[in-house]
Amino acid sequence: MIQFHSKRILIFKLKKIFLLVLTSTITLTSVPTLVNADSWWDLEMKANRTADEGKMNEAAPLLARLVEHFANEGTIGGWTNAALYSKQLGKYYESVKDYSNAVHYYEIENNYWLNAGNDWGAEDWYRAQELSMTLDIYVSTDNPVYIENVSTSKQGKLAKFEPESGLYLGMYSETDPGMGNNFYLSKSIYGKNHAIYLAYSPYDGDFPKRYADNAKKAGAGTGIQIALEPSNGLDEVKDDSHLRKWARDAKSVGIPIFLRFASEMNGNWVVWHGDTEKYIEKFRLISKVMKEEAPNVAMVWSPNDVPRYSMSTYYPGDSFVDWVGINMYTMPYRDGQPALPEYGTSPVERLDEVYRLYADRKPIMISETGVAHKTNRDGKSHTDWAVENLDRLYEVIPKKYPRVKAITYFNQNMTTRESLNDYLLRDDPLMLAAYKSIISNSYYLDKIETGAKPDVQIGYMKAENDVRFRKQVRIVPYIRIPEVFIGKVEYMLNGSAIKSQTHAPYSLELNAGDVPEGSKLQVNVYDQAGKQVNTKIITLSSDVSVDIDGNELRAEQPLIIREGRTLVPIRTIFEAIGAQVTWDQTNMMATGSKNGIVIRFRIGDQVAERDGETVYQETPAELVNGNTMAPVRFVGEALGGKVEWDGTTRTVKILKSDSPGSITFTKVGNMCFLAKILQFLKYLFT
Repeated sequence: MIQFHSKRILIFKLKKIFLLVLTSTITLTSVPTLVNADSWWDLEMKANRTADEGKMNEAAPLLARLVEHFANEGTIGGWTNAALYSKQLGKYYESVKDYSNAVHYYEIENNYWLNAGNDWGAEDWYRAQELSMTLDIYVSTDNPVYIENVSTSKQGKLAKFEPESGLYLGMYSETDPGMGNNFYLSKSIYGKNHAIYLAYSPYDGDFPKRYADNAKKAGAGTGIQIALEPSNGLDEVKDDSHLRKWARDAKSVGIPIFLRFASEMNGNWVVWHGDTEKYIEKFRLISKVMKEEAPNVAMVWSPNDVPRYSMSTYYPGDSFVDWVGINMYTMPYRDGQPALPEYGTSPVERLDEVYRLYADRKPIMISETGVAHKTNRDGKSHTDWAVENLDRLYEVIPKKYPRVKAITYFNQNMTTRESLNDYLLRDDPLMLAAYKSIISNSYYLDKIETGAKPDVQIGYMKAENDVRFRKQVRIVPYIRIPEVFIGKVEYMLNGSAIKSQTHAPYSLELNAGDVPEGSKLQVNVYDQAGKQVNTKIITLSSDVSVDIDGNELRAEQPLIIREGRTLVPIRTIFEAIGAQVTWDQTNMMATGSKNGIVIRFRIGDQVAERDGETVYQETPAELVNGNTMAPVRFVGEALGGKVEWDGTTRTVKILKSDSPGSITFTKVGNMCFLAKILQFLKYLFT
């Protein structure tokens, strides 16, 4: 709820004043109880004096000793002092680009604040994540079982309105001067309709029917997200005629509604913050009434990304929540303050806590998000940084967070209030172009329907060890470096550079024919100064695939290669071609028939039969995991099909024939000499 960021600014300023006072008072009141208390006091005075003189390189080791000393006290005062000095060290090490130490001190600062009963270290914890070096490699897959497993809850059931895979595209457009609430204009402006449109509504007001009417005009499958805000406090929320009428009015519009009641409850800038028991009671009440009165309403529980550690204390329970949301923004300055830069190389870490806690059982919605390309406070443009982060946000989600099923972009220029950030896409041509390009992917769904999925289903697996793929693979790295911008990402295959990328998502596409068995793919990350800052190597191999009339053959038993020949499970390929298949266990023989043609294979025998005639296979049939495997070319041609080889994607292509065909012997391969002669004679006289 970006409307309350002005309160966050005030709270932040008050907190800074409080911490300055706290530094002096707690330091005085938590005098060490050790025998050498005077020496610790002298050390603290020396450290502070040296730091005040600007000699932080000399003060740092002294402050580090103080951190350890105060932490070992095991008291609230000790942990508070340890947190304050850890923060000071984190800031110093970040300023001199010693990121390893900066991460260390930011993280322990957060831990000390938690020990002291506060969550004041959350922002610095996030900063630590931004400064950490991360390089994960994701590879594409069209395996439907894998995609279903990572996209579905552990219960195996879809929530209300949840798509099977992909995510709903959403937008807040009310203050977009070119669109407003005319949702039907979305396609002409952004190249695509949005599935969800955001509306804010006070709890004591009527149901916002005009938004629902506008959603209907945008077409079937369009819904709205309503941020219902009890601005007069939680006590106004009662099971009364007002709430019941609101729910019945919601039902009457007949479109999908995502109801986000009292969001950002974990932030002290909203009036419904603080009393967790009352909040849970009121959320459950709203959920109960909606279930009774408005079956087209899905309940969304949506904390803010910070403070992160208190959010779970407000969770109403699984039976009252359909979707779990999160509000998160990416901006150059924290709360619009140029003195508080928030530049980082990835905004997505703010999803981690909610995803870790709830994604295994609830679909995740990014209820509000925006990337500021300009701050009206200093008038500076941050286009390059904003485009980079917009790409990262939307590109990383399908790979790293497949349970995120909806995202709503906050499309507004905050020109006169709060953080003064400009999130409006049309205010920057490059941002608008980037957004249009990103959402053109079918992964971003433009209609709400339970069980919906993209036209082309592609999932992504994190590459841990050996990676195998068929036909083609897309490789997308997830990168975090301490610097604002990534210079380039370089790809090397078996020691040779094959491609460099300088813009997100830094991806690479490879064909199966380009990747020999056991290839080594190395990914190198460089900063803008040209220094290599991270690297990772994975083993990459490609498999042969089989297409029958353009459809890929899927088999539980993988294809195998013998002496350069591709062997396939004959039951799978026979049935795909439309042939009947039987198995004779006594004689270890498989029989297939189609259109009057009968062929027989005996395990281990290079001789096969076609309509009673002896023919020779390039490679004998064999039994693998209970499956009879035979050369794919022989099987395809023996039943009258045409067989071709695509070396680029390592694909055997079979074109079926509905009429009996003649067997061809275009490859003799490694057959024995006698087999070659017999086959040649048969070729001459048939």
